[in-house]
Amino acid sequence: MKTRTLGSPGLQVSPLGLGCMGMSQSFGPPPPREEMIAFLRAAVDRGVTLFDTAEVYGPFHNEELVGEALQPVRADVVIATKFGFAFDENGRQTGVSSRPEAIRAAVEGSLRRLRTDTIDLLYQHRVDPAVPIEDVAGTVKELIDAGKVHHFGMSEAGARTIRRAHAVQPVTALQSEYSLFWREPEDEILPTLQELNIGFVPFSPLGRGFLTGQVTAATRFGEGDIRATLPRFERAALEANLALVDLVAKVAERKEATLGQVALAWLLAQKPWIVPIPGTRRLERLDENLGSTALDLTTEDLAELDAASASVQVQGERYPEALQRMVDR
Repeated sequence: MKTRTLGSPGLQVSPLGLGCMGMSQSFGPPPPREEMIAFLRAAVDRGVTLFDTAEVYGPFHNEELVGEALQPVRADVVIATKFGFAFDENGRQTGVSSRPEAIRAAVEGSLRRLRTDTIDLLYQHRVDPAVPIEDVAGTVKELIDAGKVHHFGMSEAGARTIRRAHAVQPVTALQSEYSLFWREPEDEILPTLQELNIGFVPFSPLGRGFLTGQVTAATRFGEGDIRATLPRFERAALEANLALVDLVAKVAERKEATLGQVALAWLLAQKPWIVPIPGTRRLERLDENLGSTALDLTTEDLAELDAASASVQVQGERYPEALQRMVDR
């Protein structure tokens, strides 16, 4: 599989990474641990080299899963994890925290759970308004100098915050949502990243399953499925948003590809420094996603998809109000 480069430090990764959150939370009951360990190793066998986790996923369980699965092939993969949330004595997430001492403690915990000496890519999961971003970047710089971290990343950060952080410690990658279903990063984020030579790692590149065609107006999200709480997936909004799926399906039929493959290929065509991280727990879905790297979308195909996306005004916010307030603008 070909590689892509994130950021000026030159982090080489597969063109598609794997988002690991859903193996532990957010999309219903997680599968058996051994099944997910085998799945992660199968992803490596297929050429995936970027694996995305976070201490808050589980919390903590996802890092342990990823660490155990990838330990035998540690030298061949890039592991990205995240700090930035606070937890109570029972391990429940209680808010954001990027105090320097909290960052250092989070990294020590992540290193232990991931069974590694160095974190390849360390993201601040959410911007902490109580801590100057210069202090955050400076703390990560110290961790890089100490050899505990290789690259600094940010998640859901706004353009001004990215610039301030980058001036202290070069940012290798930004992780935020981006897809045919959510194109806001094109306004300020993508130009900023291009100017500063920062890579972009879109999460939810398939709109949390929306752009696979598997979600319909009749879909009911089960217990533990985060989509049951998201305004975009409320009944009226969902029915309106499905107009976009119908338009993307026309391109997919013509290309003899799946909806998901077209959506991922569109993302890959936007910039050579974009590396989506679709999440899945199923081998057949992983194989389908990887097929997008070989799908050639013509200029006409891309224009049709752009027009389709522009013609449908997505209904509903990305998150409930409390989570939306954590997004830095």
